[in-house]
Amino acid sequence: MGSPEKNLAVKVGDFEFNLTPEEIAQADIIRKSDSAFHLIKDNRSVKIELLEADTTGKKIKLEVDGEAFTTEIRDELDQMLDKLGFSAVSTRQVKEIKAPMPGLVLDIHVDVGQEVVEGEKILILEAMKMENSIMIHTNAKIKAVHIRKGQAVEKGQVLVELE
Repeated sequence: MGSPEKNLAVKVGDFEFNLTPEEIAQADIIRKSDSAFHLIKDNRSVKIELLEADTTGKKIKLEVDGEAFTTEIRDELDQMLDKLGFSAVSTRQVKEIKAPMPGLVLDIHVDVGQEVVEGEKILILEAMKMENSIMIHTNAKIKAVHIRKGQAVEKGQVLVELE
């Protein structure tokens, strides 16, 4: 197992730790299987089981001596993006879907109160003789539908509100 060349910020619940490459290299970790590890720290034996791993979100769920923890690992680039405020962009909540162009509403695929998931089709908008599927880019609940089938809409007009 290779070690990083820069510090890692590790968040477990409300606690944050910074680990140096030296601390990581000195860790006495034995891999028992693909998901089971044994760690000796300060003369104490700890059993660790990897329950889930989301490598894209850099989150892992571990069981440490029978207690489950969700852990988020931030490398130097992630930490720099956090400081610059770029991480806030990816976690912002979308409150409305607006028309990306003027057009005609051909079909509406959602109702008020409906739960929708990222990538789900919200409606079909015809513009310049082409049908455009308008998709949602986050998980949400439909708060209000401001358009009806057959209605002409302008660019930037609010079509659907989200909770």
